[in-house]
Amino acid sequence: MQSRSPIRQCVGCGARRDKIELLRVVNNKGEILVDPGGRTPGRGAYLCPNMDCLDKAVEKGALKKALRKDISDEIYEKISEEIKHD
Repeated sequence: MQSRSPIRQCVGCGARRDKIELLRVVNNKGEILVDPGGRTPGRGAYLCPNMDCLDKAVEKGALKKALRKDISDEIYEKISEEIKHD
């Protein structure tokens, strides 16, 4: 029997997918980090690994709301680079 990973929802498009298919962004004690391994402690939000979902999350302010912290342009750039890297 194959075990599945937990289901998480993308803050950009709202799609529900396996956790391992999504990119995790975490608020760890006020520092916003991209968490590709999904192990960093803190409040997390998930994104589909594509620019459309990041753009939607920025437009809606969903990432800011999910992480309960203002997100700088520098952080959006880090997330963008991580998406392009995959």
